[in-house]
Amino acid sequence: MQKVISVICLVIGVLLLVRGHDIAQSLNSQVKNILTGSPADTVMYYYFGGAGLCAVGATLVFVKRK
Repeated sequence: MQKVISVICLVIGVLLLVRGHDIAQSLNSQVKNILTGSPADTVMYYYFGGAGLCAVGATLVFVKRK
């Protein structure tokens, strides 16, 4: 059961990272980045959420429980 949850976390984390990258490459986000000098908040939420879920999933996959 733990392996299933870890794989689900990894998959969702990767999907969030890809979605964040897609949003970052959109015209709206690029214009905001040029004008303000910082990326959109939603992009950062997707990146942090995706990285966090990937870290949790990888930890669950590679750490053995007794």
